[in-house]
Amino acid sequence: MTNRARVIAEGRRVLALEASAITALEVRLGDDFAAACELLAGASGRVVTCGIGKSGHIARKIAGTLTSTGTPATFLHPVEALHGDLGIVGEDDVAIIISKSGHSEELDGLVGYLAHLRVPIVALVGASRSQLAEHATVALNCSVEEEACPMDLAPTSSSTAALAMGDALAVTVLQQKGFTQADFAQFHPGGALGRRLTVRVSDVMECESYPSLPASATMRDAIGPLAEMRGTVPIVNNEGRVSGVVTAGDLTRLMERDNGFLDRAVEEVMTRGPQTASPDELGAAAASRMEAHGIMALPVVDGGGRLKGMVHLHDLMRAGAV
Repeated sequence: MTNRARVIAEGRRVLALEASAITALEVRLGDDFAAACELLAGASGRVVTCGIGKSGHIARKIAGTLTSTGTPATFLHPVEALHGDLGIVGEDDVAIIISKSGHSEELDGLVGYLAHLRVPIVALVGASRSQLAEHATVALNCSVEEEACPMDLAPTSSSTAALAMGDALAVTVLQQKGFTQADFAQFHPGGALGRRLTVRVSDVMECESYPSLPASATMRDAIGPLAEMRGTVPIVNNEGRVSGVVTAGDLTRLMERDNGFLDRAVEEVMTRGPQTASPDELGAAAASRMEAHGIMALPVVDGGGRLKGMVHLHDLMRAGAV
């Protein structure tokens, strides 16, 4: 066999294994799938998708598919969730958690918090006898017999199965909700421009007397502004240019490792050279940047980098930009 023939054969082997994994899902589909769709279609809040590693990438895609087909959804990274971002989850939300093993320290902590809020959990899990499956409201069996990876290490067949199950949920739910072509057009450039293509950062940003701190301030000085301004405070220099940000997550992590955290200078803790937004850019672009970097707010700056205000993901979502 020539080298080219071996390459083609290997590609076909991978595709055949992954196709078999999806076929196995179809055979197993039953009442649990219907129950999951009912939860998603009936949610009055958002769908919050979660996953670690490759499962996180799949969770992001599922959130995007749901959002574009009429079910508001957002991705929440389990690690960031345990360090200040849990506030994005509301009692009216439904969670989709994706995990091959069904167990990790980060997921266990997140599942406990969701249970406290009584947020229903739809688990896309590869191990039906796992902690995640046991604590989920509905557990969908996404197990595979074999990964396409010849070492059975890299998630391949399993990630394909989870992605396909996510698509099946999204498409079924859009039909249950009566989502039409006209509805779809409102969210995509192919038809009438939706709100997400017209809302600008300047439409929703907070700009009047937004509190900021100098780099010489202490974390003690930051506690009040963090509570007042929903967990993100910009740090500016003498010319009003943004040099960093401090978040509630930063404060939480500092408290865990430093008993003298109140006296630490913010410049020791802040994220330097943070992501920013401009007043004239689309809110959807700013929201996409927040999601990509796992952050909840962006300083809004002028062309010279001077602070003009702050834009929060929640405000963009309420305005229909996401």
